[in-house]
Amino acid sequence: MSFWKKHQKLHIWLAVDLAVLGLYLALRQNRQLMNSFADHVTTPLKAALGRLCALTSLSIMEILYALAAVGAVAYTVWSVIAVVKARGHRGRRVYSALLGAADGILTVYVLFCLMWGVNYWTDSFQDRSGITAQPVAAEDLKNVTAYFAERLSETADTVPRDENGVYAVSKEQILSESRSVYGGVTELFPFLEFPDTGVKAVRCSRIMSVTGVYFACVGESNVNVDSPACLLPSTIAHELAHQRGVAWEQECNFLGVLASVTSGMPDYIYSGWLLGFIHLGNALYETDPETYWAIRGTLPAAVEADLRDNSAYWDQFRDN
Repeated sequence: MSFWKKHQKLHIWLAVDLAVLGLYLALRQNRQLMNSFADHVTTPLKAALGRLCALTSLSIMEILYALAAVGAVAYTVWSVIAVVKARGHRGRRVYSALLGAADGILTVYVLFCLMWGVNYWTDSFQDRSGITAQPVAAEDLKNVTAYFAERLSETADTVPRDENGVYAVSKEQILSESRSVYGGVTELFPFLEFPDTGVKAVRCSRIMSVTGVYFACVGESNVNVDSPACLLPSTIAHELAHQRGVAWEQECNFLGVLASVTSGMPDYIYSGWLLGFIHLGNALYETDPETYWAIRGTLPAAVEADLRDNSAYWDQFRDN
């Protein structure tokens, strides 16, 4: 009992975390309850937080990550000093420090489960739209990949290009247009209607080295602006699908392409066809490399320039 009292607050904190996590794990397969919780609690909360975050151009995600890193270092240093000073009670101090760290980490995980994990247990986009993933015949994959290649060829010259023939739409323009990209999709699927607040450019994009991140705890979408601009529009559309509560990556890829090509904005349209071609081409290459290269050979030099530029950027991270 005395041991409990000496660390009472930390034990209560741990007990609350475990109780909430246990409740989530026990109830998450109740689809109706998860739908209700997402629709009436977490989605409105994330939308409100997203509107607050949109009041500044700074990435709140980056700020919170930086604060968490500083806080973790400070807590570690403080704990070490406290343990050294404790002398006769070092074991108790070590336990307290470790329990405090465990409480903090577990709280972050519980918040993630409630704010985002729930969305993996709600009705998916496939459930709500009636469009479901189906096995694809080899001939169909070839035909669809060829179709995307044709659309790429048609739209390659609709966007500005630099002296090397590479996609040269300014990233500032792409970001400023992000609030309008879902206009066409919401006409097809009204349940995707959402008050878009746009996306944030990550200042430390080079460190992040991923295309985009949806930070559910504050309802904020962030994108890498260090990578080539040709896929930035479709990446933005992908992240905005997450804002609409779509959790599964494949569904967000589908919506990212669909939103881009139906947006009415040339820079987004081209980027959508490009993202779709890359995914389809990768799948086709695994089963029929010869056909893939035959289709790719039909692409104009401008598209090839973008594909090479994008590959060269990501190859530098794979080589390290």
